[in-house]
Amino acid sequence: MIKNSCVDILRIFTSLIFWQILIMGMFNPATIAMAQEIFPVLQFPEQGMDDPSAYQGYKTCFLRDSQGNTVQILVNQNSGRVVNLWADAANESISFTVRDGGGRTPLLAFDFEHARAFSEGTKRYIEYRLLAPAAPLHIGLVLSGSMRKERDFQYQSRHLGKLGIESGYIENEFPETLANIAKLAAPERQRHLALLHASRVEELWLRLKPTVALRSSEDQSTVWIEQATFDGKNSLVLALQVDNIQNKLDIEQEAILVSPVGERPIHLTVRVGTDAPALTPVKPSEIFSSSFAQFYEAKKRAAKSDVERISCQWMERHMHGMELLASQEKIMAGLPNFATYFGRDTIMSALMLEDVWSPDMQEYVIAGILRRLSPRGEVSHEESLGGQAIRENLRQYNRLITDYWAQQDAGNTRAAASSLAPAEDLLGKLQETREDYRMLDDDFQFPVLMARYLVRPDISVERKRAFLLAKGGHDSRLARLLNNLLYIAQRTHPYVKHPAAKNLIRFPPLSDGRFFPGSWRDSGAGYGNGCFAMDVNVVWTVQALKSLAKIVAALHDCRFGLQELEEALPEIRGSVLHVYAENPQALQLTIQTWQGAVKHFAVRMNAQELEQRLRAKLDWLTPQERAYWQQNVIIPQREIAFLALSLDAEGQPIPMPNTDIGSWLFLEDLTSQILQGKIESEEVMENIRILVLPYPVGLFLRGLGPLVVNDAYASSAIWEKYRRDHYHSPRVVWGREVNLILLGLRRQMRAAMDDKGCIKDSRLVPYVRELEAMLATIRTAVDASGLKHNELWSYQIVGDKLLPVRYASSCDIQLWNLTDLAVQFSAVRD
Repeated sequence: MIKNSCVDILRIFTSLIFWQILIMGMFNPATIAMAQEIFPVLQFPEQGMDDPSAYQGYKTCFLRDSQGNTVQILVNQNSGRVVNLWADAANESISFTVRDGGGRTPLLAFDFEHARAFSEGTKRYIEYRLLAPAAPLHIGLVLSGSMRKERDFQYQSRHLGKLGIESGYIENEFPETLANIAKLAAPERQRHLALLHASRVEELWLRLKPTVALRSSEDQSTVWIEQATFDGKNSLVLALQVDNIQNKLDIEQEAILVSPVGERPIHLTVRVGTDAPALTPVKPSEIFSSSFAQFYEAKKRAAKSDVERISCQWMERHMHGMELLASQEKIMAGLPNFATYFGRDTIMSALMLEDVWSPDMQEYVIAGILRRLSPRGEVSHEESLGGQAIRENLRQYNRLITDYWAQQDAGNTRAAASSLAPAEDLLGKLQETREDYRMLDDDFQFPVLMARYLVRPDISVERKRAFLLAKGGHDSRLARLLNNLLYIAQRTHPYVKHPAAKNLIRFPPLSDGRFFPGSWRDSGAGYGNGCFAMDVNVVWTVQALKSLAKIVAALHDCRFGLQELEEALPEIRGSVLHVYAENPQALQLTIQTWQGAVKHFAVRMNAQELEQRLRAKLDWLTPQERAYWQQNVIIPQREIAFLALSLDAEGQPIPMPNTDIGSWLFLEDLTSQILQGKIESEEVMENIRILVLPYPVGLFLRGLGPLVVNDAYASSAIWEKYRRDHYHSPRVVWGREVNLILLGLRRQMRAAMDDKGCIKDSRLVPYVRELEAMLATIRTAVDASGLKHNELWSYQIVGDKLLPVRYASSCDIQLWNLTDLAVQFSAVRD
């Protein structure tokens, strides 16, 4: 009873403070008058460019706040969910659900005629309107916090649940923390509470729920909802406002109710605010290279037909998308889902956009990666920021406190103290960013990007040297680079000593018998539960080692001698990296050994086995799918060859054709090797023809593009995995892979041409013509889908037709999809 009274008193006290702040001038007329009018930078779907039916009731727009940070607003017409995402240093969102009196989703539309951005004290605000038909609106399931919290909320379908003002969604880490703090002895408990800027545990319970208040004047009514962070340092604000002449606003027990007074549509003003740290946007003039800017301006001037003008509009959309993702602190991988910095997305995009981006952008990317490297030299795949950082740090706090209790119960006073001290330290820095180093591919991709930068002739030696000597955290960027190279040299050495499949780069095992998919196909079904990924072991290890050789030479050109490198990172003394630096021939032998790793993944399938496996897969399909594919498949009466997606734990190929061969096309100068007599053109074509062989024999679907994988030759267990998880399955085409393939094909074709545009050697004519046909086939199919600018896209079978559809959880702006700019630029340069 006493505890409940305390809670009630605290609620009243918090509410009084809230109202006092409000009365003292928050959102006062003077501030609003100083607000800047804003307009969407981008909107999807866009009339004349997107097929609205493919978006299936989904629409979104992108704005800029008063500090230039990106704010994305999403409306899902099927669920009534409205998400306001702030792509700032905390990656946070404020969301709610809208339904009509019958529980259905009303038709919602954006109105940006009076959209504004402004600042008040430490907070940044965005204000816009939602339009709805003249019928009562019920609004609730309000959720504020990390965007990942909203993502989990929707993954669990909680946004479809019963409507209440609050979502009631509190992650387990928070009540567990409060229970642990409450159990502590009084002195320890007060220290822990002080670190959270609280005097009682009840205050922390209050922070887990938003403050809700209704404020009405003669002209307007507003519901204010404010959610504090658990550490009390920041808060998010949502305000929903209506004009009292046209509408009535109430707070009911179940939800916020907006009722129209007449027959006019409802105009609901939405205001969202945050005081989280802002990012520093990169200026548009810093993003693109001068040659690309000239190309774009020339293309715009030359556009005469509607098709040419629409092509320019697409390019402009991509350029704006790039601007929305780019900040000096990081280049975001995509919105809405991937604002938390993905190492591989940034690296891969930087590689593809090398000719499109300015040297400044390349340096922003490299500096961000070096700053986030692990002590072992691993690249950070993703950051946990703001509310997500709080959650993960609390998870670690709870582990330490659990250990503290166990040690104390066992009478181990010293061990107990050694757990309590770091637990206290965590509470004082709950929003400290946490980095994820579990992925493998990005560790090997980074040297490739670094080598590209260091060998650029348009960047002076002085600039490169100054860049490397600058601080990249606690030490120099040079030291951090060497740490990554040391990691690569050590990680690849076991296979050099004994080149057997078991010594390849392997995924770590999980507790349930599966293997963690530590490369770009990072869904549960992505690698067919393979242990050794082809992309990591055939493409990226070789490229990393080749790049290591280039970096060592480039560092010498930048006047970094071996002694200076040892001073920067003493750990390299006596290491494999030291051997490579002193003896380049040893590194060349290492590269040759790793080039032989491709043999482990080579698959050949004769006509009989091919037909047997395809028949089994067709029999397994649903009746509708089976009927379609039986009418549309032609089983070739010949052998096919491809590189397996992965190997199992015994080092045996899991026979699945895949698009990862596109990275090989993009990175390797295969045509030059053919001209030098090192390989035959047929060896190259044999491995890449699978990209245009019709599915389910190969990967290609007309009107869609190359599917990311084909599981027809794998086991029924893998079929079931992909049926449950479509993200990297035979149901999708990925824009990343399409662009890598197109850029790779163009690279090989360009290498076959002399300065006059003629084929260098007549023996290459059939090879070049086949590459040209492949490029045209893939480009035509992808264009026909109408979805090539999405992160990924899928299909549905309707009767005897296969129809392209937008993949529901794909990103609206995906960094490596914006590399279509490089594809277009590359086409003009040929």
